[in-house]
Amino acid sequence: MQLLKYSIMVLIGSISYGTLSTMMKFGFMDGHSSGELVGSQYLVGWLIVSVIFLFSFKYKVSWKSAGLLLITGMMSTFVGKAYAVSVSELPASIAVVFLFQFTWIGVLIESFLNKDARIKINSLPFSFFSSVHYWQGNLRSASIWPKPKRRIVRTIVCIAFCAVYVLQLSIRCWGIFHETAVFHCNGGMLTAVFTTNPVTLVTNLVQTNLWYYGLLLGTLGVLVPFFFLCCQFTESGVGLGTILCAAELPSAMVVSVIFLNEQVTSLQWFGMCLIIVGIALPGDKASAAFSSWKKRCMKKDFITCMHKFVSE
Repeated sequence: MQLLKYSIMVLIGSISYGTLSTMMKFGFMDGHSSGELVGSQYLVGWLIVSVIFLFSFKYKVSWKSAGLLLITGMMSTFVGKAYAVSVSELPASIAVVFLFQFTWIGVLIESFLNKDARIKINSLPFSFFSSVHYWQGNLRSASIWPKPKRRIVRTIVCIAFCAVYVLQLSIRCWGIFHETAVFHCNGGMLTAVFTTNPVTLVTNLVQTNLWYYGLLLGTLGVLVPFFFLCCQFTESGVGLGTILCAAELPSAMVVSVIFLNEQVTSLQWFGMCLIIVGIALPGDKASAAFSSWKKRCMKKDFITCMHKFVSE
């Protein structure tokens, strides 16, 4: 029953993430830049989280754990910034498919850290070529091939950040959940603000409708995903959590079709299903390995857990 509850929460967080690309598209239509949208997302999200939880918990977090949470928050901002740039130049339904290449890249990273992860390597060709099948249905018709080098580099950066971010979520310290939300959001907010002009960001939030997008993106891109996805990801397990995260893909496509009138062919829907199947293939074995490792590390500090995780 507990697993079902955590799984539903991860699913809600994934669906929430899927709406971001469409909201960013509307923000670009109103003349806002990717830096302004991501900056407002994490600034407003940080304010919401701070108001809700800053005085609600007694914090007993070590400096080591706090630093890890700050780094995780920073990685989430880097993912958001790279993804926003991709969304600004690609259709929303395609940008999210590029982002989902973090699944097989994450498997490669995990294979270097955990010998058991070599089982998952068998699913790499399936995940990769199913994505290629999806791209063939729309890449050329979308006219996204001009300036390919710049777009490819930005997409690869986004994918790499996302793979590292998901890996960080899966190996975080146990017993650290809602009460550490502020630490996580602090890292994301500081990175977002200081990689953008903070004066211009605050001015636009006050004088334009950027606050509206900041409120939507902050709620659906920071508050909901963190408490429904990040905090419960460690409870559902890496394998099952990754499968549930795949809900972001169909939700992004459905929202883009409804609100942006993007054309998604039957071939693309079939490709999307192949991607989800490719993600789900290694799920059971990964979940079992993750649960076993988690039980052994419940009462140990993070460094000890990581040492055992890498050495096994």
